[in-house]
Amino acid sequence: MNRENPLVLGIETSCDETGIGIVRGTTLLANVIASSMDEHARYGGVVPEVAARAHLEELVPAIEAAVAESGIRLEDLDAIAVTSGPGLAGALMVGVGAAKALALALGKPIYAVNHLVGHVGADVLRLGESDTVPLEYPTIALLVSGGHTSLLLVRDLTSDVELLGETIDDAAGEAFDKVARILGMPYPGGPRIDAAAATGDPRAIRFPRGLSRPKDMDEHRYDFSFSGLKTSVARWVEHREDAGEPVPVSDVAASFREAVVDILLTKAVAACADYGVPRLLLGGGVIANARLRQVAIERTDAAGLTLRIPPLSLCTDNGAMIAALGAQLIMNGHEPSTLDFGADSTLPVEQIQVAPAPVVPAVRGGNDGNTPAGVT
Repeated sequence: MNRENPLVLGIETSCDETGIGIVRGTTLLANVIASSMDEHARYGGVVPEVAARAHLEELVPAIEAAVAESGIRLEDLDAIAVTSGPGLAGALMVGVGAAKALALALGKPIYAVNHLVGHVGADVLRLGESDTVPLEYPTIALLVSGGHTSLLLVRDLTSDVELLGETIDDAAGEAFDKVARILGMPYPGGPRIDAAAATGDPRAIRFPRGLSRPKDMDEHRYDFSFSGLKTSVARWVEHREDAGEPVPVSDVAASFREAVVDILLTKAVAACADYGVPRLLLGGGVIANARLRQVAIERTDAAGLTLRIPPLSLCTDNGAMIAALGAQLIMNGHEPSTLDFGADSTLPVEQIQVAPAPVVPAVRGGNDGNTPAGVT
C-alpha cells in the first residue's frame, strides 16, 4: 500500500446523501453526491427507511460515476474508507456493507472512520493542483448540520479530537427546518430561511440565545440549545396571528437566523480564547448559510483569529471527506480496521477510527497489506 500518497475511495451514507469520493493523498479526484432530499421533502424531513432505500439504489451508480470522473480503476485503489457513525443506523449499514464487500472483492484494506471528524478532514483537500495552506494544530472546529451541532478541539486529525460541546436538543439545521415549517415554508428549511432573511431586519425581534445566561455557562459553556428558540418563534408568530396581525416573515426569518448565528459564533470564538487556539474551522451543511459565513469573518477578524472554511461542495455530507480522513490515517501510519466493525449511530467523536487492527511485527508469509485486516 502506498502510504506517502494513497489512493482512497470514501463512502458516506450517514443520512440522506449518498457520497462517493476519491482522493490521492490530499488531492481531490472525484466527489459524487446523490441526494434523496426530494423524496424526504414529501414528509417534511428525513425518513430513515427512505434514506436507506435510496442509498441502496444510488451506491453503485455513484461509485461508477466517481471512478469515471477520477479516471482511475478500482484495482488501482490503495484502500477503502467508510463512515461507521454517527448517523442513521439503517443508512450507515448500507454504506458499511458496501464498503466491506468492495474491500473483500478488491483485496484492499478498509478504514472505518468517524463522520464528524471527516468534516474536519475535508479541509485538508486540494481541488485539482491548487495549493492550500495545510491545516494547523490545534484548531477549534464548529460543525453545524441538520443532525449535528458540535464544537471540537482538534489537536491532531488522526489521533486527538476532543468534544467540547454539542447541542442538548435540536441541532441548528433541525431548528431551521422547524422554523421554516412555522413560517409556511417547505423542507429543507435552511435555504428558504436564508432567502427570506435577505430582505428582513435581523434586529426586529430579539429572540433568545440558548444556554448563554451566566447560570448556564458553568455547566454548558460550549453546549448549544435551539429548542427554546424554535418555541419562542412559534409563540411570537401565534401571538401575531391570534391578534389578526400580519406576520412579517422576512423579519422573523432574519431575527431567528441572527440568534442562531450569534450563539454559534459566540461560543466558538470563546472556545478559541479559552484554549488559546488562534484558528477556527467551520464545517457542515449549515455553513452554506450566507449570514453565518459573513458574521464568522467579522468575528474572527475582530478576535485576531484565522478562519478556515472548506469549499461549500465539501461542507455538506460527502464521500470525499471520508476518503480524505482515510488517506490521512494511512499517511500517519495507522493500520486498517478489522472487518468486525459495524454501524454505530452514536459513535463518539473521540473515536476517530473504528476497530483499528493491532500493530504486529511483520513476519515472512504474513499479510502483505493488500488484503483487508482480519481476512486470510
